[in-house]
Amino acid sequence: MSGSTLPGKPRRSPWASARGLVPLGVFFVLALVFPFLPFGDRAEFLLQIAYFTMVAAILALSWDILARSGQLSLAHAAFYGLGAYSFALFMTKLSFSWIPAMLLAGVVASLCSLVLGAVTLRLSGMYFAIATLAFTEVVRTVIQNLPESFAGGANGLLVPAILGGNSRAQFYAAFAVLVVTVLASLWVRFSRLNYAFAAIRQGEEVARVLGVNVVRFKLLAFAVSSFLAALAGVLFAGKTFFISPGDTFSLATSIAPLTTSIFGGLYTTLGPVLGATVLRVAEEGLHTYVKNGYLIVYGLVLMASILFMPKGLMGLFGRGKGGNA
Repeated sequence: MSGSTLPGKPRRSPWASARGLVPLGVFFVLALVFPFLPFGDRAEFLLQIAYFTMVAAILALSWDILARSGQLSLAHAAFYGLGAYSFALFMTKLSFSWIPAMLLAGVVASLCSLVLGAVTLRLSGMYFAIATLAFTEVVRTVIQNLPESFAGGANGLLVPAILGGNSRAQFYAAFAVLVVTVLASLWVRFSRLNYAFAAIRQGEEVARVLGVNVVRFKLLAFAVSSFLAALAGVLFAGKTFFISPGDTFSLATSIAPLTTSIFGGLYTTLGPVLGATVLRVAEEGLHTYVKNGYLIVYGLVLMASILFMPKGLMGLFGRGKGGNA
């Protein structure tokens, strides 16, 4: 049996699991019509919340794809930040249009992830997490110490607005990236990759016995995950018009997708999307009504949810950890 051959065939196709995909379809339909709903004076504010909710969902889904291969990374802030900074530099220094700049930013993050993946192949668990966290700090330090005239240094960097700052157009750009990310997640879920990643999670030695090329699949997971995380960074930077090393490469940026995926439901596609939606809306509500104490309340609610819903929100529907969607 060759190193890249997997035994058996996937048990189901996306078509056979149509019922599990219905909630995603409903979410997409609601997202498509959302900018046209009559929200009055709050329309712009709600459109902005929806935009950043989709960015959070993209980041969470990208982390979940990597987690399916058993790699619990804390380097997502590095890929997110590399995407944001690469995009800004391609736009400002090389005068690229935003779509090529976005795609190239994803490529830069993927190439860096392959280097990190190759270096950390023998690590697992806590050691892998520490190594990925250290990688994020290395990237942050390098970006911060680049010439200020080039990358802004510690003071940060101005970023050209995506689509000229048109809120509705930006919303649909984020929606398009979210659709691509969801399709990537479903591709992993309904292809042989699902079996390969599940085997690696159970134990690399067992996976090798089953014919799984562990190195190849782990690097593939890293490349796909980091590319999508970089796109999330691009969307964030192109909406906020400003990025800085301290905020972009922060530990909170790495923890957020992990928390969102666990809260929504690991190894699913709908889970991270649902988790991002609930947490983002809850965060805005708490910030509005609880003022300075909203982070404490938010943290307590999140801790209680994780303790009493080990399979996340998807567990409430009998799915979670590899459910139908």
